Amino acid sequence: MSKESKEAKKVMEKVVSLAKRRGFVFQSSEIYGGLNGCYDYGPLGVELFNNIKNHWWRSMTLREDVEGLDASILMHPRVWEASGHVEHFTDPMVDCKQCRARYRTDELPESGACPNCGGKETFTEARKFNLMFRTFVGPVEDSSSVVYLRPETAQGIYLNFFNVQTAARQKVPFGIAQIGKAFRNEINTKNFLFRTREFEQMEMQFFVKPGEDDSWFEYWKEQRMQWFKDLGMSPDKLRFNEHGPDELAHYAKTAFDIQYEFPFGWGEIEGIHNRTDYDLKQHEKFSGKAMKYFDQEANEKYIPYVVETSAGASRSFMAFLVDAFAEEQLEKETRTVMRFHPHIAPINAAVFPLVNRDGMPEKARTIVNDLQKRYRVFYDDKGAVGRRYRRQDEAGTPFCITIDSQTLDDQSVTIRDRDSMEQIRVTDTRIAEYLSDKLGM
Repeated sequence: MSKESKEAKKVMEKVVSLAKRRGFVFQSSEIYGGLNGCYDYGPLGVELFNNIKNHWWRSMTLREDVEGLDASILMHPRVWEASGHVEHFTDPMVDCKQCRARYRTDELPESGACPNCGGKETFTEARKFNLMFRTFVGPVEDSSSVVYLRPETAQGIYLNFFNVQTAARQKVPFGIAQIGKAFRNEINTKNFLFRTREFEQMEMQFFVKPGEDDSWFEYWKEQRMQWFKDLGMSPDKLRFNEHGPDELAHYAKTAFDIQYEFPFGWGEIEGIHNRTDYDLKQHEKFSGKAMKYFDQEANEKYIPYVVETSAGASRSFMAFLVDAFAEEQLEKETRTVMRFHPHIAPINAAVFPLVNRDGMPEKARTIVNDLQKRYRVFYDDKGAVGRRYRRQDEAGTPFCITIDSQTLDDQSVTIRDRDSMEQIRVTDTRIAEYLSDKLGM
């Protein structure tokens, strides 16, 4: 392993360790040994996750041409026949005959050796493995009651195209946005939250007139890249990756990934796809229901093309977590700090009484109660102030407010900036105004 690879591995290990220790992410069912590919979001994690999803939701739906939807996870099994998932949603899989470890064929090293036991040329013939989870509806478990946990959220949008268009009185072009869970029975889960069996997606399907799809594709491609940059993600860690002709999905005319450079390499965090009219045509064919849109202005009927923006909420969470992580060498210690953009930081501000006497705790509580009407605020009165600062640095809290003896004299407080560590004094009546200005919230 190269020196760069070792350093990258160390960074990833530090991020994972901090994520558990500070309550961002826990292994699912940990007391029972854990369940691979499944994770729980802790107190800080669920706030960060919700902030990311809420920011995405507002960016999509606070406009006149995008509507929201929350479709069911369980759908009619014919949906997945129409979409191609029953036929195409498979990975080639092999087993090592010596240690019985299981791999996707594209994960095997060129040497032909098993990554687990080192055995060479010991693999079974490749066989197809469908990634959808199957379950049953009703009391009888037979072929007539089989349904699937959805492997993506997009199909629920296509099924509701006319429902949403009619109810919202929308005209093409318009989009439907949805955030929801999806499930994939991955052969191998790896790289923390990057490849899991249960995850969330943030998807928007934009329906357009055929012939206008290319311009809308370029529009949404740039919009989605800018969204990550606006939330503080390092531009040099982001790039577009175009799918070549042999990489395109069976439904796609054009496809680009937004990739982030994780410590383990470049990985997709969002896909922008021109899905043409494939999905609506398939559902028209399999359901027998017409999916043609009537354009009154043009006096014509057509099946709309779809430009899809499909972001992995879980992968985006991981990218923001990795991107925020930093270590700084100070005079006597190394400071670990999570530099989250203020709009997604789990905690907006922390409030400390310098000591637990002389009316400082009471004053601090008054400030907390006032700020909590608008912001997520954390109160901490345990340990030295320096340690309290470090704890909030690891949580990614942008500002810490300290009540000290001077506060009792002139009603001013110290506000400390997470990134610069600079401190200024502000009167208690201006704290909310100061945070509003700095946080942009």
